[in-house]
Amino acid sequence: MKKVYETEVTAWAGRNGLLKSADGVLDLKVSLPKEMGGTGNATNPEQLFAAAWAACFGTSVTIAAGIEKISIGDVNVTAKVEVLHSNGNYDLGAHLQIKIEGVDRDTARKLVEKSKSICSYSKATKGNIETTYEVA
Repeated sequence: MKKVYETEVTAWAGRNGLLKSADGVLDLKVSLPKEMGGTGNATNPEQLFAAAWAACFGTSVTIAAGIEKISIGDVNVTAKVEVLHSNGNYDLGAHLQIKIEGVDRDTARKLVEKSKSICSYSKATKGNIETTYEVA
């Protein structure tokens, strides 16, 4: 497989610190959410993961529509990522809500199914975290 892009991000002080990319574009403070005992005064890794997955999946829907030669309108993806705790272990859960303008519900479902095999985040998490996909 040919590498087409690489990024590098360093985290200082884990979930209550700083994130900075090698190119300086990403430069963020992070903190634990209030629900997990933190201050909640900055973004957190789950928000960043949800943002990345939503963006990737939206692009994947557009790619799937092109492959299927289906004309679509705007694509909006809302990704909800949750931290789950059980027996001392932490896991993630996710729910993606996908809205595709310009197509009927069955066509939208078909594009969402195809997009699961295109989106790198969906492929990476398949079988690793409980994920639901909802066509809005």
